[in-house]
Amino acid sequence: MQSVVQQTVQSGEWRSRLTGVGGALPKNVITNEELAERLETSDEWIRTRTGIAQRHIAGEGESAVSLATEAARQALEHANVSSADVDAIIVATSTPDQVFPSVAVRVQAALGIEQGFGFDVSAACSGFIYALSTADAMIRSRQVSRVLVIGVEVFSRLLDWEDRSTCVLFGDGAGAVLLEGGETQHEGILSTHLHADGRLGDLLYVDGAVGCASGKVALKMHGREVFRHAVVRLAAAVDEALEANGLKGSDVQWLVPHQANLRIIDGMAKRLALPPERVVVTVDRHANTSAASIPLALCEAVHDQRIKKGDLVLMEALGGGLTWGSALIRL
Repeated sequence: MQSVVQQTVQSGEWRSRLTGVGGALPKNVITNEELAERLETSDEWIRTRTGIAQRHIAGEGESAVSLATEAARQALEHANVSSADVDAIIVATSTPDQVFPSVAVRVQAALGIEQGFGFDVSAACSGFIYALSTADAMIRSRQVSRVLVIGVEVFSRLLDWEDRSTCVLFGDGAGAVLLEGGETQHEGILSTHLHADGRLGDLLYVDGAVGCASGKVALKMHGREVFRHAVVRLAAAVDEALEANGLKGSDVQWLVPHQANLRIIDGMAKRLALPPERVVVTVDRHANTSAASIPLALCEAVHDQRIKKGDLVLMEALGGGLTWGSALIRL
């Protein structure tokens, strides 16, 4: 079996193709001006440092499961695939509604799927890249044919809303893609690249247990150090993806980055020599939705027809852990 898998990967004929995308955002929108009414901050302070103007915040009746389910339904509809044909669900999240069952199996139940399996992946803001890589490996090995990969976060429930250095940065939301295995010479996931360095875990972390009904939890971040590592490590991950496929920055049609900070996004675009109109930016309206940010941005650009079939798309992210990675895909 191992030799067959290696031969398949080397030939490039059986790949994971991205056939559907979907997204979901909470109804409630909080602007910088609204935050400035209760914090010592301003719209100008937030915009100049991050590029963020507003964020969506989950309200009553909205949860990681409800947002993930809606994004998954949209992805299935976009792909014209029935939920009965889904083999697996992989959810990237740092903010599950419960310690267990996983968000993935809750989504499985909500979609009425009776077969297959599901599980969650925790890699903070890099979670979607990690989940995408896991799903791709399963499809390449013929273990599954169709996988829903979802990134969802409800970070608003982890934040200290009196800490202006962190609470202004994040928002809630979900994005989903459907991956299908198929024979192809050109389209599909070309490669994924994952990294982590646990020695840097104290630069960005959540102090407390996720999923507890009570007890204080709060996100802690050393912003300058995270920024410094993001610039260096994301650049390396981007170069790694291009070199692995014998490509140059000029070959990339679209950059769909993790939406953490506009300055980091602009830096990656300049490294690839990509004009602003070839970079998908949602951080101004969504803020940092962690594992949900890449699929949400991809969903927006595919549905408004900026990104078209055949385009070469580069994704990259860095998050707590520290974790980081990249993925190169031709739609």
